[in-house]
Amino acid sequence: MSTARDLMIVALDVEPSRPPERGDLSLALAGAEAYDLLRAELLELDGDRIVPRLLPELGDPLLAEAASSLVRQVPYESLEDWLWRRGRGLARAYMTALEQEGQVTWERSRWLPFRGGRTVLSDTGARRRAAYRWAADEPVLLTLAAAVGIRDEMSAEPGVTDDAVLTVLAAVHDAVMELEAVRQRRAIEDAAFANVWRGA
Repeated sequence: MSTARDLMIVALDVEPSRPPERGDLSLALAGAEAYDLLRAELLELDGDRIVPRLLPELGDPLLAEAASSLVRQVPYESLEDWLWRRGRGLARAYMTALEQEGQVTWERSRWLPFRGGRTVLSDTGARRRAAYRWAADEPVLLTLAAAVGIRDEMSAEPGVTDDAVLTVLAAVHDAVMELEAVRQRRAIEDAAFANVWRGA
C-alpha cells in the first residue's frame, strides 16, 4: 500500500483539524508519491531536480503512472514543478481508484436519493493498514497530513533524518502555502471587484 493511498484513506477517515482543500490534498498526494518513489529507489534528488532511475513493474497503477510521468531528459524537472504538474486533479484520481476498488462507497440520503451522499470507507485491509500507520505516528504520513490540515501542525521535527525525504516534505509544505497565498489574493481581488460594483 502506498503512502499516497494511506494519506487519502486517512483524509476520509479522520476528523480533520480543518477541512482540507482539494488542491492542498492533491499536492500532498503528489509528495507522498515522490516519497514512495524515493523509497523504492525509482528516483533520486540532485539538489531540487528529480533524477529518474530504472522503471520496474509496479503493482500500484497510480504510483506506476507517477513514475512514468517523470521527465527523463536533462536538465530534468524540479521537484516543485513536478508536484504542481502531478498534483493537478490527483485527489479526484485517488478517490476514483478507491471507489473502483470497493474501498469507498456513498451513503445516500433517503431525502436526496439521486444525489451523491457522504463517503463511507469500507472495512478493508487497506483501511486497517492506513489506520495502523496513523496510530503508529508514522512521521512522513503525519507531516503530510499536517501540511493539509488533517491534523494539527507539527511543532517539532518530524523524526525524519533522510535529507531527500526532508526536501520532499518541505516542498509539499511550501507548495501548500503558495496555493493558500493564491487563494487569499484572489479573495481580496474578488472582494475589491465586488466593492467596485456596489459603488463602495
